[in-house]
Amino acid sequence: MLDILTRAGSFVAIIALGFILKKIGVFKEEDFGVLSKICIRITLPAAIVTSFAGKEIDPSLLALLCLGTLCGVLYICLGFLLNLKSDKERRAFDILNLPGYNIGCFSMPFAQSFLGPMGVIATSLFDSGNAVICLGGAFGVASSVKDGRGFDLKRIGKALSRSVPFVTYMLMVVMNLLRIPVPGPVAECAGIIGGANSFMAMFMIGVGFKLSTGDRDQLGRIVKVLSVRYGVGAILALIFYFALPFELQVRQALVILALAPIGSAVPPFTAELGGDVGLSSAINSMSIVISICIYVVLLSVML
Repeated sequence: MLDILTRAGSFVAIIALGFILKKIGVFKEEDFGVLSKICIRITLPAAIVTSFAGKEIDPSLLALLCLGTLCGVLYICLGFLLNLKSDKERRAFDILNLPGYNIGCFSMPFAQSFLGPMGVIATSLFDSGNAVICLGGAFGVASSVKDGRGFDLKRIGKALSRSVPFVTYMLMVVMNLLRIPVPGPVAECAGIIGGANSFMAMFMIGVGFKLSTGDRDQLGRIVKVLSVRYGVGAILALIFYFALPFELQVRQALVILALAPIGSAVPPFTAELGGDVGLSSAINSMSIVISICIYVVLLSVML
């Protein structure tokens, strides 16, 4: 329990450090983009390589790829159904802001610290499926709802092909299934770089942290999105833990993934959609605070 609180407290302290350094001017808001690129394109892929190096994937775990995508599809459907009587802008906003998990830059550091090798592999596989939703799937549906454009599969495929973590996930899965080992020097180098992922991910979140509830209508929308997100997430977590036929570390990983914060790519996609970026950023930031509290409790109970 003490170890969990200490480690989680360290993550919170790193987030606070990033936020404070931004407030006093050491970092600027636009620096978030640079930190994000370092994390997503360098330290996270290295952490993924390290998690797969020297390990064999049970083929049954490949089902987690589909599970990550299906969870996103579920939230997209809920965003549509809960807004049948709303205007198309609100419907598109919820379709985009309900699905998608911030796994690589939030849940992965927790998995690395607490859940062991199988937990990290499960997290990586689930995130591969989640990437289909985060990196274009939800945006494609939201765009078609808002302005009637067709669902652009080519755009989604292009976005995924440019995602370094997604390509790394797929490469590691294929190499593992073909029993092609990660070369020793590559694994050692990746281990050094990937070791920085926890710090970079949490520091990046701190620099990008925004919180503004706006007027009463906006506060109501924040409560609505987060209530649906975490209410459904709690149900999924129970199903994952008690009903799925995986070993304990994998089920523990799925529980925290079901309650991960909303994906960090959502606010930029909201801007591209012409939606309320401030509202999206507030929802995103509040989901991080909520998930930190939930993770401390969950890890204390499960471990």
